[in-house]
Amino acid sequence: MKPAGKRRLKRCRDPEIAANAGIGIAGLRKAFGWKAMRTVILAGGKGTRLAPYTTVFPKPLVPIGERPILEIIVRQLVRQGFGDILLSVGHLGELIEAYFQNGHRNIPGLRLQYYRESHPLGTAGSLAVIPGLEETFLAMNGDILTTLDFNALVRHHRQQRSCLTIAMHRKEVPIDLGVLETDGGGALLSYSEKPKYSFDVSMGIYVYEPRVLKYIPAGRYMDFPDLVRLLLEMGEKISGYRSDDYWLDIGRREDYELAQADFASRASEFRIA
Repeated sequence: MKPAGKRRLKRCRDPEIAANAGIGIAGLRKAFGWKAMRTVILAGGKGTRLAPYTTVFPKPLVPIGERPILEIIVRQLVRQGFGDILLSVGHLGELIEAYFQNGHRNIPGLRLQYYRESHPLGTAGSLAVIPGLEETFLAMNGDILTTLDFNALVRHHRQQRSCLTIAMHRKEVPIDLGVLETDGGGALLSYSEKPKYSFDVSMGIYVYEPRVLKYIPAGRYMDFPDLVRLLLEMGEKISGYRSDDYWLDIGRREDYELAQADFASRASEFRIA
């Protein structure tokens, strides 16, 4: 008969199930040669929209509850089996490195590395100069509060066989004015008072195939929308993964304050290591 630990491992190839069972990432690696997917967290922005909170420290270190938003993200990733993390830092990056105490911060299963931009390269440009992105990898912004299932996102990406998958969320946008629809001559066709429109918006979380990197010029500035447009022009397949999980980009003051309140009232939903 197989030892109990081996029987448990056989049922626990999923990283988060393994973590809940007390097996951990090291157990999966030992039993199956399992390797964590590399995750790049983009944490180099100045966060000007979030001033004055970001006047003296970088946006990824603004606190949500008792921890910086970046630590919450890192702990969520580790909890779901994405413990091989690279932080792409720039503005005040030395404070981020100091906070994580050279990659430890008492988070079991975390392998943390840093890449420092010598000059701003944009939300896509930095990926072209980061070494070691030779297999499918996850990338995300360092200012996102979410309950997204990262493993479900990766499964969708692989099923779709896309070069890039964008996690997306349905967002309602209220218009605080009366909206008019007219014909070509200016005659009124309809009138809507303070309507709401819904759009699928990017969550700032992506799964990349390494072949995407050949489209990014090394050392040159490129933002993510420019990369998406280029990939579409070149006939590459890009997929969207719609998530109904909680999601909030804390880039604006009002959203940061909402994130504080939501995290306080729904803390158990944000599963962290």
